[in-house]
Amino acid sequence: MDNDGAAAQIRQMSETKRILIGITGASGAVFGLRLLEMLDAAADVETHLVISKAGRLTLSAELDRDAAALEALADVVHLAGNVGAPVSSGSFRLDAMIVAPCSVKTASNVAYGNTGDLITRAADVMLKERRTLVLAVRETPLHAGHLETLTKLAGLGAVIFPPVPAFYQKPQAIQEIVDHTCMRLLDQAGVHLDAAPRWGEAGGVKAIGDG
Repeated sequence: MDNDGAAAQIRQMSETKRILIGITGASGAVFGLRLLEMLDAAADVETHLVISKAGRLTLSAELDRDAAALEALADVVHLAGNVGAPVSSGSFRLDAMIVAPCSVKTASNVAYGNTGDLITRAADVMLKERRTLVLAVRETPLHAGHLETLTKLAGLGAVIFPPVPAFYQKPQAIQEIVDHTCMRLLDQAGVHLDAAPRWGEAGGVKAIGDG
């Protein structure tokens, strides 16, 4: 490859975002599915996917889908048991990782460095490399131990993003609530898609005081 070709390849790599989606066994598998659907339609995004063993069970229970349907939406699929996958290394360029839904078990393992599978290992790498890690923690109510775990994760640099619905856009269907949450999750990862009305934005929800 000549110098011009090498420069073009480097430029192309720098313009393409790599986003890793992790899906664990907490309720809310629809968030992982919708994120993949949105990213599949986005330009200049390379999606990587890891689904835990419990996550595969939740997909079947909540969505009546098997993992293969979601894997077909991703550019690259990694097995949860493959701790030697590219995303397990800090030298592999990843722009962001979103775990949605994120179980308390996964959050706890990441907080305390228990990297026994690829999701927790990749999340640990994101923290040590000071990259964007977004955890859509799905649990309620939260006891003191949960809150200590989430506080520790926030101190380590993770974005704690419970998928709490917004209602100012007056959603008429569950899909609209999911879309708004996933849009905001992707905002945290630097991928901006107008998949739902935004507060105070053109074409979105009029802010109080706007004339």
